[in-house]
Amino acid sequence: MEFKSINPYNGQVVGQYISLTPKELEERLDKSRNAFEAWREVPISERCALLRQAGVVLRDHMEEFAQMISLEMGKPISESRSEVNKCAWVCDYYSENAAEFLADESITTDAEKSFVRHDPIGAVLAIMPWNFPFWQVFRYAAPTLTAGNTGLLKHAPNVFGCAQQIEGVFTKAGFPPFVFQNLIVHHDQTEVIIDHDAVKAVTLTGSERAGSAVAEIAGRHIKKTVLELGGNNAFIVCEDADIDKSVKTALTARLLNCGQSCIAAKRFILMEGIYNEFVQKFTHAVKQLKSGDPLDDNTAIGPLARLDLANQLNKQVSESLEKGAKLILGGNQNGCYHEPTILGDVVPGMAAFDEETFGPLAAMIKAVDIDHAFALSENSKYGLGVTVCTRNTGEALKYAGRVSDGAYFINELVKSDPRLPFGGTKHSGYGRELARDGIMEFVNRKTVYVKH
Repeated sequence: MEFKSINPYNGQVVGQYISLTPKELEERLDKSRNAFEAWREVPISERCALLRQAGVVLRDHMEEFAQMISLEMGKPISESRSEVNKCAWVCDYYSENAAEFLADESITTDAEKSFVRHDPIGAVLAIMPWNFPFWQVFRYAAPTLTAGNTGLLKHAPNVFGCAQQIEGVFTKAGFPPFVFQNLIVHHDQTEVIIDHDAVKAVTLTGSERAGSAVAEIAGRHIKKTVLELGGNNAFIVCEDADIDKSVKTALTARLLNCGQSCIAAKRFILMEGIYNEFVQKFTHAVKQLKSGDPLDDNTAIGPLARLDLANQLNKQVSESLEKGAKLILGGNQNGCYHEPTILGDVVPGMAAFDEETFGPLAAMIKAVDIDHAFALSENSKYGLGVTVCTRNTGEALKYAGRVSDGAYFINELVKSDPRLPFGGTKHSGYGRELARDGIMEFVNRKTVYVKH
């Protein structure tokens, strides 16, 4: 099977890739198993040194990698550079902290000695999306490989160029052959890969439907999964908030990567007293953003990554308007490009409230008071994160326990950070990436008990 990577901005072919044959795939999986037996014995200090070198490779080739990101999925080049730099950061973080995270944990019992050690488990399959084609991979690969596992990447077909470059990063950094492999395969080969004895676990970042399907397959084969799925994050603005600062934060929270992020703020829940001021200032700020060629340094809004994604967003806008939402800005689509769009008077029951909107669409929602705001926030099948803007941070902290999401940010957009665990609840998935939690997902926490 042949795959084509298409530039969403101009429709030009970026690259063409041929899928592995069943025999080639079997050989790759066998090589991953064999590589694991040697890799697990490499001292943690050497694994950390190699990961540190991967960060150097990323920084040295930043422009090359950033251009591929922008060409394949349409991200503004300035954001693509930031993504590559963030990947280098996560390499630095685990190279500096993995040894401490993986150290034996002594536990006092009636034994002469008892402790927990952390052993690698084998090959971990990563099924990754196109929206952050480098970052999603590195936040899994950095802890997973450093723990002594091998990695197998099944990337989204529209970013196979990025996938090849990522494999190249580990090769250039000096990782042994087959410790990290990029698999160019169709999704119908997923079960074949998961079923293989070399593969011990699966991590997926993607849609709710994809996560459900992969979890079902992995469950049938009794293999662990970590799922990071969709989101419909609430961005709550209190009466006492600094509106100008809140608008600035909201702009990035909604329109980073042209809104194509699971943790983007999608539902702006505003107290009635500041609703008009916030909407007016937010609308003015959006109008100042330049749309155009993602390779132009001045571009802030590029196309969506594929035509079907733009069509889906346009459908959600139309359905919301039919149910009574007010069109404040935008609403038009031209191929893969969808204008930044603001809808007012959004309420539950509208697509803009109930569904994940993966693009530059901001839904403005009125709340009568703070309790109503948090009730609206919780009115979602997703549970990735919530932002609250207020001058009274002490009061906001009291509400942290009422939020069922995996993250609660005060006066800041929800974002991932190598130092903090990241993940969701409900239909946003389960398990945690990053920080110590991320490296613990794919190790065998083995109890050792010694008694003479």
